[in-house]
Amino acid sequence: MKPYLLLAGILLAAACHPVPESQPVFTLDRVLQVEGRQGVAADSSYYYVSGSTVLYKYDKSGNLVASNEHPFDSLALTCNHIGDIDVESGEIYAGCEYFMDGVGKNIQVAVYDAETLMYKYSIPWEPASGQVECCGLAVDRDNGHVWMADWVNGSALYCYGLSSRKYLKKIELDPAPALQQGIFCRNGRMLISADDGDAEKKEPDHLYVCNLSDGKVSLLRTMDDFLLTGEIEGLCMDPATDELVVLSNRGARIILGMPRGFYPGYTEEIHNLYIYSSTAPAKVSGQ
Repeated sequence: MKPYLLLAGILLAAACHPVPESQPVFTLDRVLQVEGRQGVAADSSYYYVSGSTVLYKYDKSGNLVASNEHPFDSLALTCNHIGDIDVESGEIYAGCEYFMDGVGKNIQVAVYDAETLMYKYSIPWEPASGQVECCGLAVDRDNGHVWMADWVNGSALYCYGLSSRKYLKKIELDPAPALQQGIFCRNGRMLISADDGDAEKKEPDHLYVCNLSDGKVSLLRTMDDFLLTGEIEGLCMDPATDELVVLSNRGARIILGMPRGFYPGYTEEIHNLYIYSSTAPAKVSGQ
């Protein structure tokens, strides 16, 4: 939890447009415990999970099958943090940066081989875009883009070309979710997870949806079915099952962005994948 933007996040959840009728309904199906507290991606066979400095690969039953504990070794620029991730066509896209005292530098889209988890290449950051941090990224499969989100200044999403490996544009968010953690792109819309609840008050976090054509943001879902209110992180949609997968951390008390002990009954922080089945929205009378 990053409390200096907490009030803005709570007000946004209350003031956002209601859930659009065209959005699917997500129902919690199962929960898996994993390592890694930052992001999640899925292809037809595996879940990929990012820790701040590690990449993990799990089968769909939650069994660890591979890890890369030194993901920064081959990067040209020094990094110390991975945010949310995505996977497409056998490549893992990771938002990497060097983050210290609220400031990000050396931001890049680092690309890893999904089979081996080994580094392949990077797409460099464009500082003139206004982006100052990378909490996560998402591949736009329809248009050949990759988007990055910014936790420090979350007013916009930033778009890069997969083939050109260059910065293309940004879109202003209206309104901008506070404390963004993860994003996932699908059919011209961006799902956004926001750590805008208050675990100290047992207030849940939220998911939002943004229309990439105009930047309009609507509240999609209140995440009130986690095992314990904590820190929501990355998210994705499973292409094989159409399930929504959300990573959340529980147990550790995060005060002013720093761990401050544990909640009763916990001696360590636990990381869970919450997996939701999706159903089409019910039709209203006359449709």
